[in-house]
Amino acid sequence: MRDGELFPTVVFSLGPLQVTGTVVTTWALIAALGLVAWLLSRRLQIQPGPVQTLAEGILGAAEDAIRAVAPDHVKLLLPFIATLWIFLVVANLCGLIPGVHAPTRDLSATAALAMLVFLSVHWFGIRSQGLKSYLRHYLTPSPLLLPFHLISEVTRTVALAVRLFGNIMSLEMAALLILLVAGFLAPVPILMLHVIEALVQAYIFGMLALIYIAGGLQSQQLRQGERDE
Repeated sequence: MRDGELFPTVVFSLGPLQVTGTVVTTWALIAALGLVAWLLSRRLQIQPGPVQTLAEGILGAAEDAIRAVAPDHVKLLLPFIATLWIFLVVANLCGLIPGVHAPTRDLSATAALAMLVFLSVHWFGIRSQGLKSYLRHYLTPSPLLLPFHLISEVTRTVALAVRLFGNIMSLEMAALLILLVAGFLAPVPILMLHVIEALVQAYIFGMLALIYIAGGLQSQQLRQGERDE
């Protein structure tokens, strides 16, 4: 296997900054998804067509998932969580296009997504509770637990990045090896496996992000409940 297949290829450079294929693919996905969203918002109808029905179904499913985890914050979390899920699904599946690698097979891309989730947890928590009130939950139930809370924040962020990267990388490599051995005798099962695994990994990443954010939002509610008791 060539080195360029394991590591992202540098497409061009901007001074000392190297722009890899992962970055270019990510830019293309963002532009494509933004264009689709813009077109859909321009053509909304009371009697929806099949495309609008599909879009409403996707948003409805994301809304139901958020309501099950954080029922009091559906409107607050829907834009971020739905966008994250949609991007992950498309990013994971774009590896099926010949000559295109999924951005999520690059550890730098999954690390960026995990860092985005990390920052979002604190952003939503501070926005909902205020800075002092939010930071106070790191000292609950005892200030002695502060180091463990901080370690937990770091380890779960690292695990989030490595899990997605490892699964997508292994999935693409397994599919490549099987196609090299079997040729195109069994492409449909391999493609179906790729699609299912890509959807599962996108769902897991998004659901973990939702759980982490909901935990930060609900920490104040838990403390209030303890005081009431």
